[in-house]
Amino acid sequence: MPARIPAGSIALWRTQSGRVTASADRCPHRGMRLSHGFVRGEALSCIYHGWSYGQTGECLRIPAHPGLTPPETIRVAAHAVEEAWGVIWVAVGETTAEPPRFEGFVPLRSLTAHADLATLKAATGATAGTAGLDWPAPGAPEIRLLSVPQEGYETLIHVLVPGDSSPAQRIAASRAAETLRRTAEDIQAKGLAPWSTTR
Repeated sequence: MPARIPAGSIALWRTQSGRVTASADRCPHRGMRLSHGFVRGEALSCIYHGWSYGQTGECLRIPAHPGLTPPETIRVAAHAVEEAWGVIWVAVGETTAEPPRFEGFVPLRSLTAHADLATLKAATGATAGTAGLDWPAPGAPEIRLLSVPQEGYETLIHVLVPGDSSPAQRIAASRAAETLRRTAEDIQAKGLAPWSTTR
């Protein structure tokens, strides 16, 4: 699937053995998006000419030249990935820190708001911590928001709720997140947030 990190677009994929991998989203052969490709075993293959890449980015196979061992210079950038508490984390560059822990919380849904991060924070009135925004949404259980800036004035929002939330509470949290998205987009569209950043 396609995803985005501060370093740019990535193809996020899971190998047949279950390992999550993040690769740059362009095949070095003809520039096709690898997120349009397919996983075969432990490799990601480009849908255009079938070039296959391993989890560390090396080219494994060029179908038009089945007897050729691809040179080491043919590769895609690969990023370190960790899956924890139902969230997939992708590191940009070298990192020694571990991802934040969300003990007691589970992912509910993700949505994209056409509003920047500053506007989203203003719309929630939430407190920012190292593990996201703690948002006391009206009529819903405690919600934790993980926000990821995207291109332009867009923010990807991952919504987490307590693991013991009832179905009714999860529905309320989902509806609250939709209301938050609309509110932030209205603020952004009307230019009412002087703290908005330009990109």
